[in-house]
Amino acid sequence: MYFSLSWRNLWRNKKRTLIITASVFFAVIFSSLMRSIQIGTWEQIVHSSAKIFTGYAQIQGNGFWDNRSLDKSFLINPEFEEKIQKTVHVTSITPRLESFALLSKDTNTKIAQIIGIDPQSENNMNYLQSRIIKGEFLNETSKGILLGNGLSERLKTDVGDSLVLYGQGYRGQTAAALLPVLGIVELPLSKLDNMTAYLSLSNAQYIYGIDERITSLSIMIDNAKNLPDALKTIESFLPNDAVLMSWNEMLPELEQTVMTKQVSGMIMSGILYIVIGFGIFGTVMMMTSERQKEFAILVSVGMQKARLIWSTTIETIMFSFLGVVIGMMGSLPIVLYMHNNPIRFTGEVAEMYENYGYEAEMHFSADENIFISQALIVLIIALISALHPMFFIKNLNPVETIKK
Repeated sequence: MYFSLSWRNLWRNKKRTLIITASVFFAVIFSSLMRSIQIGTWEQIVHSSAKIFTGYAQIQGNGFWDNRSLDKSFLINPEFEEKIQKTVHVTSITPRLESFALLSKDTNTKIAQIIGIDPQSENNMNYLQSRIIKGEFLNETSKGILLGNGLSERLKTDVGDSLVLYGQGYRGQTAAALLPVLGIVELPLSKLDNMTAYLSLSNAQYIYGIDERITSLSIMIDNAKNLPDALKTIESFLPNDAVLMSWNEMLPELEQTVMTKQVSGMIMSGILYIVIGFGIFGTVMMMTSERQKEFAILVSVGMQKARLIWSTTIETIMFSFLGVVIGMMGSLPIVLYMHNNPIRFTGEVAEMYENYGYEAEMHFSADENIFISQALIVLIIALISALHPMFFIKNLNPVETIKK
C-alpha cells in the first residue's frame, strides 16, 4: 500500500518529480565525469612512465637494482620468454642489457648509459623509432650506435661519425668497440637525452662478453589494475637468479605523485559532493515546503505521523533511485565516448606534455566501478536529504500550518 501510494504521489505533481529527479540525474553525470577524468589522468601518468622507463614490471638479475653490474645479469631462454608472453594480461616484453661506459670522439669523452635493446620490442613499448631526428633506427643486426640528441651535442658528433666505447664487461672483461653513429634520437627528459645511447641487444652482448644474458626484462600489461594477478602468475616460474619488481617499487617518486593527485582528487570530489548535497537538499526542502498544508490536512484527518513519514521516505527513495538509474544510463555513453575519443591538447600545453614523454591528451577512464561508486554516493546523499521531511512531519503542528 505504501509503495502504491508513494508512486502515485510522485506523479501527482510531475513537474516537481522531474525537477528533483533531474537534480539527482545531473549529480550522477557530473560526479561520474569528474571521477573518470581523475582516474584516467592517474592511469595515463603511470602508463606513460611505464612505457618510457621501466614497464609496469621488470624481471631483473638478483641484486641488479642496487648494484648496476653486469655480473648481476641473468640468463634468458625462449621457453621462459614464451611463458611470460602467454601470461594473462601481459601485452609485451622487452629485454634490455644496461651498463655504463665511456664514449669518445677526438678529445671529447663522456660517461653514457648504454642500453642494449631488441629494436622491434623496444619500439612496440615506447615508440622509440618515432623519436629519431637524424639517421636511421637500429635493427637486430646493427653494429652501430644510436645517441640521445643531448649526448650527441656534448660529444660534438653527428650521423656517420665513429665513436670509441670503452668500459667494463661481464666478470671483469674489457668492453671496447669502434661504433659508427647510425642515428640520433630526441628523448623526452633532458637527463635521459644527455646520457643515453642504444645498441642492438646482440651487439651489446658481444661487446660486453655476455652472450644470452640480460639485466632486465620489461613487462607491459593491458591495465594497471591487472598487475597483481600478472605478477602472481610470473612469480610462480621465475628463475632463481632473477627477481620481479613492480613499477611502484622502481619508481617511488611516481607513486608519490599519483598518491598526491589522488588526495587532491578526493578533495575536489568532496567539494563536488557538497555542492550536489546542497542542490538535492534544496530541492527536497522546496518539495516539503510546497506540501506542508497537504501534510497538515492528512494529520488532521487522522493519519499517523509515522505512516506519513514512511510514505514520504519511500517517495524520496523512489525519486532518488530513479534519478540514479537514469544518471548511470546517461553517464555511461558519455564516458565511453570520451574514453575512446580523448581530448587532444594543442599549442604550448601539448608541447609541455610531449617534453615529459606524455601523450598530449586528457584521458577518461571507463572503469565500471566509477559508475557504481558514484551512483551509490549520490544515492546516499539523496537519502540523507530525506531526513528533512521526516523531521518536518515529526514536528508538524497541523493547526498552525493550516492557518498560515
